Amino acid sequence: MGRNSKNNNNKDERWKVGEYVRLSREDGEDGDSQSILGQKRMLNDYVEQHEDEFNLINCYTDDGYSGTNFNRPSMIQMLDDIEKGIINCVIVKDLSRFGRDYITIGSYLEKYFPEHDVRFIALTDNIDSFKRDYDMLMPVKNVFNQQYALDISNKVQSSFKVKQHSGKFIGAFSSFGYLKNPNDHNKLIIDEYAAQIIRRIFKMYLDGMGQLKIARILNEEGILCPSEYKKQSGLNYKNCNRIITTNYWTYSTIHRILLNQIYCGDMVQNKTKRRMKGKAKYRPESEWIIVSNTHDAIIDGDTWDKVQNLVNRNTRQLDFSQNISIFAGFLLCSDCGRAMAKNIRGSKTYYICGSYKRYGTEVCSSHTIEYNKLEDMVIDYINVSIKQIINLQKIAQSQQKIKKGNTNVKKELEKNQISLDKIYVFKKGIYEDYKDGILTKDEYLQYKSDYDKDEKLYNDKVDTLTRQENEEVNDIFKNKWLIKLIKTKQIDKLDRSILADFIDHIEISNNKELTFVWNCPTELNELMDSLN
Repeated sequence: MGRNSKNNNNKDERWKVGEYVRLSREDGEDGDSQSILGQKRMLNDYVEQHEDEFNLINCYTDDGYSGTNFNRPSMIQMLDDIEKGIINCVIVKDLSRFGRDYITIGSYLEKYFPEHDVRFIALTDNIDSFKRDYDMLMPVKNVFNQQYALDISNKVQSSFKVKQHSGKFIGAFSSFGYLKNPNDHNKLIIDEYAAQIIRRIFKMYLDGMGQLKIARILNEEGILCPSEYKKQSGLNYKNCNRIITTNYWTYSTIHRILLNQIYCGDMVQNKTKRRMKGKAKYRPESEWIIVSNTHDAIIDGDTWDKVQNLVNRNTRQLDFSQNISIFAGFLLCSDCGRAMAKNIRGSKTYYICGSYKRYGTEVCSSHTIEYNKLEDMVIDYINVSIKQIINLQKIAQSQQKIKKGNTNVKKELEKNQISLDKIYVFKKGIYEDYKDGILTKDEYLQYKSDYDKDEKLYNDKVDTLTRQENEEVNDIFKNKWLIKLIKTKQIDKLDRSILADFIDHIEISNNKELTFVWNCPTELNELMDSLN
């Protein structure tokens, strides 16, 4: 039976295809070829025309995601399927559908896909990695795609500003208490359920209840906080301002609601700015775009004015130059990730989980630790670590003297590297013989398995010999951060400057065990993690 027959027994040898399609909001709907359906139709036609070569496994779709952002849901799923061996061929309409960052695209095409034996095809750009069919202008196209994204981003931002100044809502998600009008997404309508909670929060605050107590009451009643309510409503919402495990009402959530001018009927936008692939940064209030009376108010003007007066009058201005503990800002609860809070009982000072202190046992446990005990534990840990580093330095120095006298290492290293190069040529040869039909699949796999074993053996030898040959084994101890730690030698009394020099933060478990995270350079992470 011929190779093109649908009942061909060699179907399992076809490329396992994952089609990838993407459309961002910036791309718009300016033609069928740019649409999701248009891309799918083009890719499906191509796969069907080459059914003897391709077996379609899945189509991965990212609708509404920018090409400069590679953290897309379907893109992540596709890469996961590559790792699992579910697909080994990726087909896209063109490079811009895959992405618009030429550095990241180059990394995938030149490193990731070859390392995972993945064939990559971009139809309209005439790119097929298996056939080595690369357009010589591909790097230029990648740069052009990224510059196009930058230009589109600037144009979109300008368009957004015009709409914001006219009082139109521009955003993916509306504030808690409002919904986007289904007939006009630039207008807001009241979400009556959430609006009742907003009105209740304002009333409780006017009645003299503190913001922390309001949060506790809402948590005790099981009322969903804004982020959880949006997720329960089916929105793909993520609050970047909160810790990932925080799914309850907090002081800061209540505080933001009380200060949100949108609840009195005014549109407030342009509060943050974001560069491509960068994090959002808050703008000064003078740059905010505020348009009055753009939608129905949840809070009347009189109530709003009274609450703003109370909030501004009750806000405490903390003086951080006075009475600051040496541990302030360094201690975190190992379970919920919140900062530990200082607590004084009689003549003793303790630290307890901030979530537990504010919201009780429903959120976290106490994680209580006494100040003096904590200080002793930190001093002991740092001193032991310093001693271990000094001992490692001495061992490294002694090994360095021995290895400098080994003149045979270099020759042995070169010999093993030649063997590795030969194995690469052999593996390439049997693959080409397999594709030309000279070798059967079983023969190819057997040869490949043998060569893989030899390759691993020689790679292990090369790694070992390289370490032996390295006469700069002691270079790591020339790091400025490590030199400073070694020079400290012994700590008798702890202060904030020592913590700031060496510690990023300390996590405290409920059974008083400490986990130290050093603020060392990245290249020292493995060394410092191995201590103790």
